[in-house]
Amino acid sequence: MDVRPSRPPADDWAVLDPQGIDRLIGALGRRGYRTLGPVVRDGAITLAEIAGVADLPAGWRDAQDPGRYRLERTESPAFFAWAVGPHSAKAQVLPPRDRVWRASAGAGGVEIAEAGVDAPPTALVGIRPCDVAGLGVLDRVLGAAGAADPAYLRRRAQTFVVVAECGSPAATCFCTSMGTGPDARSGFDLALTELVDGGGHRFLSRSATGAGAALLRAVGGASATTIDRRSRDGVLGDAAARIRRRLDRDGLPALLERNLEHPRWDEVADRCLACGNCTMVCPTCFCTSVEDTTDLTGASQRERRWASCYEVGHSYIHGGPVRPSTRARYRQWLTHKLGTWHDQFGESGCVGCGRCVTWCPVGIDLCEEVDAIRRADGATAARPAPGGS
Repeated sequence: MDVRPSRPPADDWAVLDPQGIDRLIGALGRRGYRTLGPVVRDGAITLAEIAGVADLPAGWRDAQDPGRYRLERTESPAFFAWAVGPHSAKAQVLPPRDRVWRASAGAGGVEIAEAGVDAPPTALVGIRPCDVAGLGVLDRVLGAAGAADPAYLRRRAQTFVVVAECGSPAATCFCTSMGTGPDARSGFDLALTELVDGGGHRFLSRSATGAGAALLRAVGGASATTIDRRSRDGVLGDAAARIRRRLDRDGLPALLERNLEHPRWDEVADRCLACGNCTMVCPTCFCTSVEDTTDLTGASQRERRWASCYEVGHSYIHGGPVRPSTRARYRQWLTHKLGTWHDQFGESGCVGCGRCVTWCPVGIDLCEEVDAIRRADGATAARPAPGGS
C-alpha cells in the first residue's frame, strides 16, 4: 500500500495566501460558476454556496467515530482542518430528486416536455481527495459507453473541481487502504494543500487542467519553495500515519463470494436498522427509482429520486421482493460495494471516506465486518480436513 504523497513537477506549484483563496472564489463567481464550498450548518460541515473565505469553516474541526459526529472549535486559522461532512459531491451531479418529464393536456392532445438540465456550471471548492475519487467512480458507472446517463454527463461536464488535500483525517477514514488519499492525484482542476506553520498560513496550489491553470494565473500567487513542498510532504505524511482504520483488499471479491452464507451476516442484521443512511451519505451509491405524480390540473410528471438497496421494494419483482430480510439487504450492499462492483466496473465501489461508519446510527463498521469474515475464512482454511493428521 503506497501512502506516499504524489510529487508533481515543481513548475506546477504556486503559493496562495488566504486572500488569494478569496480571489479564487471570487474569480469563479465572475466566470459564471455557482460556487459551493464547506460551511458550518446544522452542526456539521456541509456543502453550500460561498462568496469568499469568510464563509469557510475557519477554526472548526470534526470528531468522528462509528455512529458519532460532532464539531469542535479550535484556535487554528485553518479553513480545512476537518475530514468529511455528510454531503459528498454526488448530489451536485446526481441530484436526490430530478424531473425526467412533465405531461399536460394541450389543444393538440397530450404534450410531453422532457426536462433539461437547468443547473448552472458549478465549482466545488475544498472537496476531499476521496470525494474526487468518488466522482471518478460515478464517471465510470454513469458515463459508461452504451449506458451513459445524459443528465449526469451534462452536469459533470460543467463541474469545476478544487480539491483540498487532507491533513485532518477522521478516526473513521480509511482512504489509504483504497488508494484515494490523503493526497489528490487526478480528477481535479486545481489542488490545494493548506499549510499552517512557521511559514505562515498559505496554500500550496497546482493545476491539472487548462481551465485550472488559467484560473490560477488570473488569481496570481507566489512561487513555491523547497520548504513549501517539504511542508506539504510533512502534512500529508502525518495525515497518512494517523489513519489507523484498514480494509484489507487482498482477494476481497473472492472472499465475499465464498462466504455468502457466513453467520456474520446474521450478527450484523441483528444490529442493522436497514435505515439506508450508509447509501445516502456514500459518494458512489448510484441507485435511483422513478416516481410518477399527477396534480389537480391533470398534469403528470416523472421524477427520478435516490433509492437504496435497503428498501424492501428495491428488489421487488412480480410476487415480492428478492431480498426481504435485513440480512439479505446488508449483504447485498457490502458484497456489491466491495465485491461484484469489480465485475461490473473493474474497480471497488468504496473510496474509504468512512461516512457509512460515522453516519450509521448503530456504528456498524464495514472494515470490521470484512475483517471478521476474513478471520473466520482463514481459520476454516487452516483447519485440517476430517480424518487428516
